[in-house]
Amino acid sequence: MMDIQTIKHRFSIIGNTYSLNRSLDIAIQVSPTDLSVLITGESGTGKEVFPQIIHQFSSRKHAPYIAVNCGAIPEGTIDSELFGHEKGAFTGALSDRKGYFEVANKGTIFLDEIGELPLSTQVRLLRVLETGEFIKVGSSKVLKSDVRVVAATNLNVPKAVKDGKFREDLYYRLNTVPINMPPLRERQEDIYLLFRKFAQDFAEKYRMPPLRLDSGAQQLLKSYRWPGNIRQLKNITEQVSIIEKERQISADILRNYLPRNDEHMLPAIYTDASKKDQAFSSEREILYKVLFDMKKDMTDLKKLVFELMQTSGDSSSLQKDNALLIRKLYEDQEIDILHHQSSAQTSTAVSSPKDSVIQDTEEFVEESLSLEDKEVELIRKALEKHNGKRKYAAQDLGISERTLYRKIKEYDIN
Repeated sequence: MMDIQTIKHRFSIIGNTYSLNRSLDIAIQVSPTDLSVLITGESGTGKEVFPQIIHQFSSRKHAPYIAVNCGAIPEGTIDSELFGHEKGAFTGALSDRKGYFEVANKGTIFLDEIGELPLSTQVRLLRVLETGEFIKVGSSKVLKSDVRVVAATNLNVPKAVKDGKFREDLYYRLNTVPINMPPLRERQEDIYLLFRKFAQDFAEKYRMPPLRLDSGAQQLLKSYRWPGNIRQLKNITEQVSIIEKERQISADILRNYLPRNDEHMLPAIYTDASKKDQAFSSEREILYKVLFDMKKDMTDLKKLVFELMQTSGDSSSLQKDNALLIRKLYEDQEIDILHHQSSAQTSTAVSSPKDSVIQDTEEFVEESLSLEDKEVELIRKALEKHNGKRKYAAQDLGISERTLYRKIKEYDIN
């Protein structure tokens, strides 16, 4: 077994922090086994290197290694990509197709961004992990596959499990051996080493002298939070290498290339968990409650008008509950009436007697109380907000993308 420094050199890993070395050590120790591994960490921390290390130091190193970005495959075709399909299984399936699990038999599959998998696909994946069996789309024949699965995600998986977006049994099945990639801000002593490596690489690529940082720039580099982690550091190094003519970079020059992250300086918003549980789960429920309350008020008003017509305006014969309703309506509107009276008096005081005769009139347009109209209005607003992207509009509305598509067809929304 190679030592850690040799492995770093082989896979171009830069850094000497304890957290990085610990993650590497776990990956090396688990490589000879067939245990599933879940790699977690923020985007841009270099999670994609560890599955390659695990595969190369396992007994499967001569078998196929396939990396799959689950977030880049549309929901409608993810099952076909992973497990294959039979000819005629769906429109466009002109021939049989092998999925990744069939192609990678005896090898390793790296499932990147596994938190983006649909729940239905998560069920299929769980079966493969537990029994090694899967069924192609459009087929009834059970197939076997001997595949080592290494998964990675930048999501908070326990929170996704709690929110119902990730299956708990699949999480525990994948998380047999957890590996956590530390963010770059927790590897301050490695930041300058990474910068020098990237600066040298770009100097060779663009045939120019490498960048050098003065002490102030080095300190700024280490104190920056790097929300995009190693990927962001590499991109900024390339920008400075190309744009700046001077090879000696000061803190003032470097600061022009570092985006400000003011949001990290804002105070945290306090939220009371007990109040959150009492809140409505979505804006749609709020809308429905308002509409139902309006409907109840309209029914009471119709009842009141009918009573007035029956009594020919004799208020003494009104029923007790109607009298209470009138009193409630006046009490609710008392503040608005006083406000309008105050505004009218102010307007009269600054205008002439002739002008005081003139009264403004307001045109009231009865609002539609149709649930269908409100639903169409909400769908239109969500689509406009997300520039016609149905996936994000559906998430905003709290419905599935399939339901949104059906509603658009049903209401003929452009």
